[in-house]
Amino acid sequence: MGSERTLTVTRRAMRNERVSLRPTRTHPSLIPVCFATVVSFVKRGRSGGSAGNEQLTAVVATILIVLLLIEGATLLRVRSLLTVHAFVGMLLIPVVALKIGSTGWRMLRYYLRREEYVRRGPPHVALRVLVGPLLVLSTILVFGTGVALLFLDQTHGTVVGLHKASFVVWSGAFGIHVLAHVLKLPRLVWARIPGVGLRAALVAGVLVAGAALAVATLPGAEKLQDRATSQFGFDGG
Repeated sequence: MGSERTLTVTRRAMRNERVSLRPTRTHPSLIPVCFATVVSFVKRGRSGGSAGNEQLTAVVATILIVLLLIEGATLLRVRSLLTVHAFVGMLLIPVVALKIGSTGWRMLRYYLRREEYVRRGPPHVALRVLVGPLLVLSTILVFGTGVALLFLDQTHGTVVGLHKASFVVWSGAFGIHVLAHVLKLPRLVWARIPGVGLRAALVAGVLVAGAALAVATLPGAEKLQDRATSQFGFDGG
């Protein structure tokens, strides 16, 4: 009797041990929710979320204003400064692409109803519906025709006319865009927002890419300068 009782107690203990070793059940819907929350938190911490996107846009816009002022100055004597004009233009292409990308990302996230982007709200309806699209299209035309002129080695003709016409449209749209946002730039550029290292690396990479593109196309720019000088018969003014 004693041995049977001992055997029964041992069996019960073994059953209880097996039960205790079974993994506790977690509600299946909690796993993806928790994972998505962690990923979202990490991404937002590294990039700064919508505030980081706004700062990136402001930093790139500030760089663009400086470079575009230099590009505009070359127009005063474009026939003698055509090499500089083309060099800065090619340098601008990756920077402009980043600006369009950061702005487009904000609008995409807003229309996808991402909470933090919705809270910041969209730009003014006139900027969003009229000025913004016009600025993007004219920017593509200005730089597209400029690159075409460089590779076609042309200083007159239809492409030159398109380049000048698109520049006129671009100037108006860009002027309105700058006036609408320029006062916010200092505050946004110097704000302390997580992910500043990532944004700085991105901007630096874009500038390096622009410089490499400008250097690679410099021989073509010099050739275009020589053609313009020979056509107009002088090297100044």
